[in-house]
Amino acid sequence: QVQLVESGGGLVQAGGSLRLSCAASASTFSIGAIDWYRQAPGKEREWVAGISRAGSTKYADSVKGRFTISRDNGKNTVDLQMNSLKAEDTAVYYCNGGAYYGGRYYSSTDWGQGTQVTVSS
Repeated sequence: QVQLVESGGGLVQAGGSLRLSCAASASTFSIGAIDWYRQAPGKEREWVAGISRAGSTKYADSVKGRFTISRDNGKNTVDLQMNSLKAEDTAVYYCNGGAYYGGRYYSSTDWGQGTQVTVSS
């Protein structure tokens, strides 16, 4: 099992941008396919975007055209660039997936702390 760590959240005005990052807790792991999720207060966790190890991407309709998920191989992270943010994007954002070490795949079965994104209107 590998632990994934989210970072980059903050407070931003509507229309602004934030960039989130997901990294493995140990730098010796090579991050694999990753999905970003979010959970707003009083709501269920929802899937936001995903990227395969090869780089193919998918997005929820609610963020399509505004969010971009990408891999940064240099930093060994999967990033979520969020533009044109809306108040309804306010949530705790989590990443989930897995990473590789020594030729073996390790999944992240536990949710991390997440990173808070607050969009003021």
